[in-house]
Amino acid sequence: MKTVYKRVAVLPGDGIGPEVMKESLRVLDAAAAKSGLSLHYDEALIGGAALDATGLPLPEETVQLCLKSDAVLLGSVGGPKWDKLDPALRPERGGLLALRKRLGLYANLRPVRLYSCLAQTCPVRLAPGAGFDLLTVRELSSGAYFGEPRVLDAEHGLDTMAYDAVTVRRIAAVGFAAAARRGGRLTSVDKANVLASSMLWRTVVQAMAADWSGVSLEHMYVDNAAMQLILNPGHFDVIVTENLFGDILSDESAALAGSLGMLPSASLGGSVHLYEPAGGSAPDLAGKGVANPIAQILSAAMMLEYSFDMVDAARAIETAVEEALVAGFRTADIASGGPSVGTKEMADAIIARLEA
Repeated sequence: MKTVYKRVAVLPGDGIGPEVMKESLRVLDAAAAKSGLSLHYDEALIGGAALDATGLPLPEETVQLCLKSDAVLLGSVGGPKWDKLDPALRPERGGLLALRKRLGLYANLRPVRLYSCLAQTCPVRLAPGAGFDLLTVRELSSGAYFGEPRVLDAEHGLDTMAYDAVTVRRIAAVGFAAAARRGGRLTSVDKANVLASSMLWRTVVQAMAADWSGVSLEHMYVDNAAMQLILNPGHFDVIVTENLFGDILSDESAALAGSLGMLPSASLGGSVHLYEPAGGSAPDLAGKGVANPIAQILSAAMMLEYSFDMVDAARAIETAVEEALVAGFRTADIASGGPSVGTKEMADAIIARLEA
């Protein structure tokens, strides 16, 4: 077996980030050992940890390390400790959003799956035997989060939501391609009955449909999409949408799986991609050894697939996670009041199934 060498920038982040990162690297090493992959990890600071150490949420040395790496594996950032800082200095905007921009990332992929063995954790009542497996493709580089001008004073707040056709085509192509690989159904979510940027979005996406004959395209207003995610999440295969709507809808769909601790994500677009859990840093759980590492572990699996083209190794991790869950291993967030295991014990169960 030919050995493949890759360098990974590891940014543990804040709160539970370092704990779940440690376990995800153990799982990643176990998968790599069976796949002819040799991984070298370089660790750096971001977010609140970087603020405390350097006064900046994203030190330039962290950016340069990421740019020189083959992929970036990131832990969650932020926490109440830094919430009163100027917005540009806060871990989320000054760290995470800034890093995405420096790396040229424009497509955020957030898969959400409700495992049948965890059906009881879903906060809404589904039909017997029902489940879902959907992917949200969120545009990352434009929209209200990056709009100009911005105005904020004691009496006014203003943000602008702007899109151009090139940006819409770029993200829509990611959505169409993802749907073609999956179930062949793409839902484009907008607010074209009100917003000019959404009118452009719908026109551009519709014009692209002719080039994707194997994909069925539907358009849906964002308010209806939010409702349908609750009433019938199985309706969706792939959702493609703009930045703000994607942020909200992907969190909503993630909650349906019972815990944000189950949900990974990938941010693609530049030469170096970034992988991170969908949930927050949960500072109230930090240091207790009880956090769910699965989101971080599945983010590492997405790295194997999208950055290293090692699909079999990625699927092996995903299968090991499911087998551990079927065997009854649960961290507290998905235990529904029953027996639970800690962060390390969950990783141990996954590694045991990887090595079996």
